[in-house]
Amino acid sequence: MQWYVLRVASNKENYVRDTIEKKVKLEHLEEYVGRVVVPTERKRERTKEGKDRIKNQKLYPGYVFMELETDENGRIPEKPWFLIKETGGVGDFIGTEGVPTPMRDTEVAKMLQEVEKQETEEEPVFKLEFNVGDPVKIIDGAFENTEGVVDSVDTERGVVRVIANVFGRSTPIEIEYWQLEKG
Repeated sequence: MQWYVLRVASNKENYVRDTIEKKVKLEHLEEYVGRVVVPTERKRERTKEGKDRIKNQKLYPGYVFMELETDENGRIPEKPWFLIKETGGVGDFIGTEGVPTPMRDTEVAKMLQEVEKQETEEEPVFKLEFNVGDPVKIIDGAFENTEGVVDSVDTERGVVRVIANVFGRSTPIEIEYWQLEKG
């Protein structure tokens, strides 16, 4: 079996995956359709109220990855083809002239590594999009509209230390990541 990419309607990825998996079992097509995957990433976020929450975010919105057995011409056999195409929210496979293009081994390995990492990761840390040296602007709190440069990032606590010019002096300010935007 090889991996293929299926375009689906936005926010229908999980529905498409679950429906295809159910249909495959009902129709006994397990020999043609293997795993159906929607890679996600668990993110830890802090709300404005100061509460932490964990959110699953799709890594590839609008796409579902499928393991399929094709015929010698690279086409999907008729039964699984119609099973997939008749599922609500399904677009088309990535490919040319109606023939799906299989994913490269390196792409498959990367995607599966992301899926496995997600399954084994216990407690996600804050995913902060700030690096040391980045110019930022404080968008909330006592220092709102103050600009500065990122000095350090604490992914455990979700806190960024910014060096900003306050009253003519370089001042370090510890601030939560959601109170910043890149400058």
